[in-house]
Amino acid sequence: MKPVFYDYEFGITCIDTMLAQPGRAACYLLVEDGKAAFIDTGTSHTVPFMLEILRMKNVPAEAIDYVIPTHVHLDHAGGAGVLMEELPNAKLVIHPRGAPHMIDPSRLVAGATEVYGEEDFRRHFGEIRAIDEQRVIVAEDMFRLNLAGRVLTIVHTPGHARHHFCIYDEVSNGFFAGDTFGLSYKELDDENGAFIMPTTTPVQFDPEAWQDSLTRLLSYQPANMYLTHFGRVTEVTRLAQELRLDIENYAKIARQHRQASDRQEKICASLTEYLRQRLSTHKTTEDVNRLTDFLEYDLQLNTAGLEVWLQRLERHSA
Repeated sequence: MKPVFYDYEFGITCIDTMLAQPGRAACYLLVEDGKAAFIDTGTSHTVPFMLEILRMKNVPAEAIDYVIPTHVHLDHAGGAGVLMEELPNAKLVIHPRGAPHMIDPSRLVAGATEVYGEEDFRRHFGEIRAIDEQRVIVAEDMFRLNLAGRVLTIVHTPGHARHHFCIYDEVSNGFFAGDTFGLSYKELDDENGAFIMPTTTPVQFDPEAWQDSLTRLLSYQPANMYLTHFGRVTEVTRLAQELRLDIENYAKIARQHRQASDRQEKICASLTEYLRQRLSTHKTTEDVNRLTDFLEYDLQLNTAGLEVWLQRLERHSA
């Protein structure tokens, strides 16, 4: 299979990680004056695509200075260990909460294997390898990286996960936003522009922290957001307003069903109906049905994340 990628301005390439199917997850190659960085890595299955794109672009593996997962969820960081073995000069840049899981990924592997089963885990994510602690840079909030004179600023952005940060790139006036700026699959675009929604994947959804993180990102007045799911979006102000409203409404939906005996089913049904209402504003009934089916897996993940959030609220109030 040939790699699929999209070249943007400012030396930025969006690489399809081919997670489950095309167009669902991306990582990024950033090239500046003979030096380069990868932001997010996909899974270990993605690594051959990334290396092939380096060859196609005549970027030596030795020129990669940094590998920067936005957080340690496996669709963002699962391939980091395998990738680092191919990049002799690269340092892994990671959130303080995520660093232990990159140095010793056994808990990540055990948790994901419990969820998926060993066979499906290997099929989805491949091999997770440890990274030498000596090659790891623990990036505190506002940590700055220098990529051949190009400044990349690490901005901690809890909300989707406590171990999440975004990377501000001064040259593009853009953020590599991981999951903090939601997901916006290209299949959802229409003549009115992009469509965005949160991803509340288990286990650390925090709506208040997420709103604060969006405020931080918007304070930079960015022109571009480079999403893992999927690609660049530029209608930052409108999409941020829609994402804020969704986060608020997701929390309301979860609380609404807090006392229900079958609350996961009710939350999923309400999230689905909420999505359909949003889609129906600009799309035909046929498109709404098709896109609801397309987003079924994301709705299930979002439901699971909201259930974990409610359980956490219950423990804290007990």
